[in-house]
Amino acid sequence: MCLGVPGRIVALTDGPALPMGTVDFDGVRRPVCLAYTPEAEVGDYVIVHVGFAISQVDAAEAARTLAVLRAIPDALAGELGPEFAS
Repeated sequence: MCLGVPGRIVALTDGPALPMGTVDFDGVRRPVCLAYTPEAEVGDYVIVHVGFAISQVDAAEAARTLAVLRAIPDALAGELGPEFAS
C-alpha cells in the first residue's frame, strides 16, 4: 500500500538537482524532495508520497490524517519503517 503521510519540515537543503528537506514524521526523520512544494518552509506540514512532498497541509489536517493512518494496522510501519510498528 502506498500512502501520502503528513510530516513537518525541520530543515531545508539544496540537493544536487532538486530542493530537498528533512521531514519529521512523529520522531522519525526522512529526506524528502520538495520540488512539488517550492513554497514550503521549515515548520510547514507536507503530505509525502514515496519521498516527494506532494502538497502542503495545515497542522490540524496533518493531525487528522495521522490519526486515520494510525487506525490502519501497520500502515505507518509499511510506509516509514519499523519505527512505527504497533
